[in-house]
Amino acid sequence: MIGLEHYLIVAAVLFVTGVFGIFLNRKNVIIILISIELILLAVNINLVSFSVYLQDLVGQVFAMFVLTVAAAEAAIGLAILVCFFRNRKSISVDDVSILRG
Repeated sequence: MIGLEHYLIVAAVLFVTGVFGIFLNRKNVIIILISIELILLAVNINLVSFSVYLQDLVGQVFAMFVLTVAAAEAAIGLAILVCFFRNRKSISVDDVSILRG
């Protein structure tokens, strides 16, 4: 039977993969966005698994909010990257850091 600890292990692996994706890959913005999505997915797995374990729906409601934020982050982030690529012909993190105000 699959218990709570199995879900927590999967979430921990996803979270660590996302953190390593951010820290080890500093050149590609798309990989960084994907890593952030992996971290948010790990948080959702934790919220839903604890919600089922404690028999409380609050974690699942929070997971829906996190999914909404993740979808908005992906849509807005990719739109910004498309506009940036049209202007600069590159999506390198070094080129993005020039835009600081």
